[in-house]
Amino acid sequence: MASTNFIDYVKICCRSGAGGAGSMHFRREKFVDKGGPDGGDGGRGGHIILRGNKQLWTLLHLKFRKHVLGSDGGKGGSARCSGKYGDDIILEVPIGTIAKDAETGDTILEITEDGQEQILVSGGRGGMGNTHFKTSTKQAPHYAQPGEPGIEQWIVLELKILADVGLVGLPNAGKSTLLSKVSAAKPEIADYPFTTIVPNLGVVPYRGFKSFVMADIPGIIEGAAEGKGLGTRFLRHIERNSILLFLISAQSPSIAKEYKVLTNELEQYNPELLHKQRILAISKCDTLTAKEIEVLKKKLKLNVPVHFISSHTMLGIEELKDKIWMVMNEPVA
Repeated sequence: MASTNFIDYVKICCRSGAGGAGSMHFRREKFVDKGGPDGGDGGRGGHIILRGNKQLWTLLHLKFRKHVLGSDGGKGGSARCSGKYGDDIILEVPIGTIAKDAETGDTILEITEDGQEQILVSGGRGGMGNTHFKTSTKQAPHYAQPGEPGIEQWIVLELKILADVGLVGLPNAGKSTLLSKVSAAKPEIADYPFTTIVPNLGVVPYRGFKSFVMADIPGIIEGAAEGKGLGTRFLRHIERNSILLFLISAQSPSIAKEYKVLTNELEQYNPELLHKQRILAISKCDTLTAKEIEVLKKKLKLNVPVHFISSHTMLGIEELKDKIWMVMNEPVA
């Protein structure tokens, strides 16, 4: 997934179609010069609809589409004929897309399944024709309803990546290197912080032709929940992951302290994230001797499964994949 093409946030102006006016018409036939009212209803205005598409992974196709306009409904006709409905506009979006009101920030809807359709902005209702207003005392109503106007609203679309495993760690913890080694993904890798500035996805093959999806989330720093570094822009992607795989370098001055920083940032952003299954992987263990690894194992007192790995030598990688698969398939309590 090219970094320049990954768009997970767009703001668009949506305006649904207006409803058509109802008809004020009276029946006219041969030898019947004063027939009753027969005005038809106006057609509904076009909706703006979101549809989930599992083939899409980004909102790039909507980046430059700033205005989405639904068509108006047709006017009602004679003989109780209803007007034509306005054409609906269907916007296909990746699974995991959330639509929010741009002004209030309130969530309007979210798309979680392929093919799922939800109305984002409803079209205006068509007006009723004069046939609806006849009574025993008013048999020739000379009025009909106008159609409802369409709704104009600024909408924010945000994408939350759907993945089985989300990599969480400080910059330069080795997340991109791990993803590149266990999958076919080719994230940018370099020896400087914030090399990854967009999420990357990779399908990790497992024993017996099984697989799971792993997401490399841009590095978190202390204060990210308050907007520091890349801030909360990418923390939302972690919400959709089944398992959080914390990655901390073996070269860290204090692994326990770094783990606490990461969990604190997640808790400040969304306390429910800490209810997810967690695994801790100590990366870059090729820089340690076997004796140093044993000392570190005894030293670490964390309430989370710990694995020691090296993406360069593939030390402990298969054991880590086994643990991930076991946690993924644990029965829900």
